[in-house]
Amino acid sequence: MAGTLGILGRKIGMTRIFGDDGAIIPVTVIEAGPCPVLQVKTKAGDGYEAVQIGFDQIPERKATKPERGHMAKAARGFFRTLREIRLAAPAEYELGQDVTVDIFAPGDKVKVTGSSKGKGFQGVMKRWNFKGLKATHGTEKAHRSGGSIGHNTEPGKVMKGKKMAGHMGAKTVTCLGLEIVDVRPEDNLILIKGQVPGSKNAVLMVRKQG
Repeated sequence: MAGTLGILGRKIGMTRIFGDDGAIIPVTVIEAGPCPVLQVKTKAGDGYEAVQIGFDQIPERKATKPERGHMAKAARGFFRTLREIRLAAPAEYELGQDVTVDIFAPGDKVKVTGSSKGKGFQGVMKRWNFKGLKATHGTEKAHRSGGSIGHNTEPGKVMKGKKMAGHMGAKTVTCLGLEIVDVRPEDNLILIKGQVPGSKNAVLMVRKQG
């Protein structure tokens, strides 16, 4: 399924700016690109149409031999993170061409994809918002437990998908309908209203929506 062009960036953190009317606007600052096009995939050659972009340049010695051979074709250096973006017309982009924050403008709606903060192993109250057991009437050392999880003779098992304690966070999350407040090409910065997935320095994909 064809999408829209996007860019890779690093989450710098959150701050606030002031609107024209003096209102406070909370924003997330993302340092995005420039991301060179490292590969253009076509229907004829690859079975689908997409462009591959790179982010976070690294020394040649830190890339594997296959990675060096692949990225050398674009003659733009070597990059830590590579991502593909499906496009309807990838032929519009040339090998080695830079994708910059200029593809966005204030007011644009975007979707941001990143890895959410990892919370480790958590109980059902934190992970699934369970109420917990009673605090009185004889409940002893089980106030934050999940209670009964299974059935009796029929079906005599714990059903798949049961909400239980376990690993929380560290999942790929996409936030939709976020608004770009400001774009600063001289610093390769995008200011997005509100929050986005991930911790500071997390790598994010910012794509146009709609």
